[in-house]
Order: sequence, then structure tokens, then C-alpha cells
Amino acid sequence: MKSPLKEKSYAFALRIVKLSRYLRQDKKEFIISKQLLRSGTAIGALIREAEFGQSKADFSSKMSIALKEANETDYWLSILKDSEYIDKKSYESIRKEILEIIAMLVATVKTATGK
Repeated sequence: MKSPLKEKSYAFALRIVKLSRYLRQDKKEFIISKQLLRSGTAIGALIREAEFGQSKADFSSKMSIALKEANETDYWLSILKDSEYIDKKSYESIRKEILEIIAMLVATVKTATGK
């Protein structure tokens, strides 16, 4: 089944992989890029994992963790911008994507938990 959230998180993960590679190869930045790679790719992995959750509670838990990872990714992106590892234009482009994913995850978690 096609899911906009699943598709967006996968495309975002690919973008994060490329950004992390750029940071390591071109900017010689190894610490934040590793954190960004971990959190930015975990979002989609958790969404995929939730798809076959053992229960509604398991689904909600995985989606909530995906939301936490998305929020952490937004934090690392802000650090990269403010420390001038990425320029404002690149930041705004990728931030738009993570904010869309965060909004979709918030809606999913609210629906799943009935809150």
C-alpha cells in the first residue's frame, strides 16, 4: 500500500545520506553528520517497522519514536546551519521536508492514540 508518509520519509532518508556524505567528504565534519545520519534515516525505518506492528500500541510507540527522531533531526539541521556547515538555502530546503514529516507524524500519532 502506498503511503505518503512512507514515501516522504524514504526520500528524506536518501537526502540525509547524501548530505552526510557531503559533510564527511567535503567539509570533513564527522560527529554531527553521524548523528544526523542516524536520526534522519531512523525515521523511515521506524515507520516501516510500525507498518507491521504487533498491536495498535506497538504501532503508536514506533510512530512516536519516529516523531522523536524527526525532531532530533531538525535539531541537527539547525546546528549545521548555525555552525555554517550548510548554507541557509540548503537548510531551508531540507527543513521544509522535515517539518512536513513531523506534521504528518504528529497527525498519525494523534489519530493512533486518540489524543
